[in-house]
Amino acid sequence: MANGKTGERTAAAEAMRPHDHRDCIRRVLDEAERRASDDRVNFTPVRRHALEILLESHAAMPAYGLLKRLDADGFGSQPPVAYRALDFLIGQGFVHKVERLNAYVACMYPHEAHTPAFLICRACRSVAETCVAPTPAALLREAQATGFAIERSVMEAEGLCRACALAEGAACN
Repeated sequence: MANGKTGERTAAAEAMRPHDHRDCIRRVLDEAERRASDDRVNFTPVRRHALEILLESHAAMPAYGLLKRLDADGFGSQPPVAYRALDFLIGQGFVHKVERLNAYVACMYPHEAHTPAFLICRACRSVAETCVAPTPAALLREAQATGFAIERSVMEAEGLCRACALAEGAACN
């Protein structure tokens, strides 16, 4: 799944269709471990486990959901446990915050610098990440005209994934 339109479309579609999710988990964890080693940052057991939890599905997870899982798995029940792990994972580019859901998802493109955009299913809450440049041209022009340097932009589209659209359609019949 290198740079390129086909890879981008495939990755986004993969999150919202049946696939071997073990490949997503393995690919992202391998890249996270490699980058942490290369960058000489401490990929602690709690940070790694937080990423593993977020990789379990393509659904976004709120911080307190992550905290509950970390606590159940023996990593502690205090909010700083989850928030520190999330801060590290976001800082390293291994996790993104989905603003619309106030929740977090594992990055499916940790191997490349990108600005994510998210397709969010309103029914099942699955989230597909794409590498589409999310800065609308008008916003970019306005920012440039005022001398504003955009550092972060989030694009989120809400709708129905194929499975939920089919189920909703079947319910209407």
